[in-house]
Amino acid sequence: MKNLAYISIGVLFGVTMYKSEAASWFRIYEMFNFQAFHMYGIIGVAVVLGVIITQIIKKYNIKTFFGVPIVFDDKEKSFKRYFWGGIIFGLGWALAGACPGPMFTLVGAGFYSLLIVIAFAILGTYVYGVLKDKLPH
Repeated sequence: MKNLAYISIGVLFGVTMYKSEAASWFRIYEMFNFQAFHMYGIIGVAVVLGVIITQIIKKYNIKTFFGVPIVFDDKEKSFKRYFWGGIIFGLGWALAGACPGPMFTLVGAGFYSLLIVIAFAILGTYVYGVLKDKLPH
């Protein structure tokens, strides 16, 4: 039952990404060339909603669907880690034409070349896990 909920949310997310054109390579290309507001609007709405929903969860101690408390751990404030992480993420996004969520959406839409991107994203995650203790954080 728990897995069905996760799969349903993932499918809904994928359909939303596809229908809103957030997974469109053309829209992403427009964004990185500062030619259209479309993607900035989607990202901006997501950030604002994320902040609002997070504050609501904290204020009213909302639990998950399964009754587990939602806990937000404090993160270390560091400019350097977010600066370099953002640059690496942005470069990968620009080169691949998709960030992690839409990669799976595009595969589902029939763009099977994204399987190569997903394979390297998984490899990069694995390499980070191996090197994490040796990297400055």
